[in-house]
Amino acid sequence: MKGVILAGGKATRLRPLTLVTNKHLLPVYNKPMIFYPLEAMAKAGIKEVLIITGPDHAGSFLNLLRSGKDFGLKLSYEIQEEAGGLSQAVALAESFARGKRILVILGDNIFNHDLRNAVLEFEKQEKGAKVFGKKMPGMDSRHYGVIEVKDGKVVSIEEKPANPRSDIAQTGIYMYDDQAFGFISKLTPSARGELEITDLNNFYVDQGTMTFELMEDWWVDAGSSFDELLRANNLVAGELGNENTPEVEK
Repeated sequence: MKGVILAGGKATRLRPLTLVTNKHLLPVYNKPMIFYPLEAMAKAGIKEVLIITGPDHAGSFLNLLRSGKDFGLKLSYEIQEEAGGLSQAVALAESFARGKRILVILGDNIFNHDLRNAVLEFEKQEKGAKVFGKKMPGMDSRHYGVIEVKDGKVVSIEEKPANPRSDIAQTGIYMYDDQAFGFISKLTPSARGELEITDLNNFYVDQGTMTFELMEDWWVDAGSSFDELLRANNLVAGELGNENTPEVEK
């Protein structure tokens, strides 16, 4: 399996911070945001990762990450010339994937869920995709895709519904087989003129091959607002603080 990190977009919700840089280069505690999905890829056993970003700050990613050797990864880069949606960005990975399955992580997703077992399980799955969800009771569903699960099976995914059918938010972590690129070619732009990732996922839901994993640990969409960016900083700082706190002798 190969990895794909989506790190494009204009990040207008984080302006003025993003007027001169890409949001995925902003700091989350002691590292640039992009480091966290890269570390998650390496921990999951992925060796080759494609970073897809826009043209404005592509050079900054290359200067920062270089070959990926410091992460134990081999990095490649691709430019998304225009903001045409997440599915459009995934389509740019077709030649990189070369028929292999891909793990896709949005570059502003910060989490401590270990993906290694999910990668191993998905490799054994005959075909299909996998989506990761997080229970968020009382969430504002206008900001998330919402996953409906019955008897452990995904029966629907709705993008930002007014009346959500569950309290499970769709996170920015996905696994796809090579059918994804054919499905994307059949998509039509949404009302906001983009090829939506939820529409891609629903091809697999309709096919009956979408599997699901619930994330028990914390997860933050750090690029969605100043509050979520702050929450990501606090969670990472707290976790590192706990790791560095010596045990008290009893």
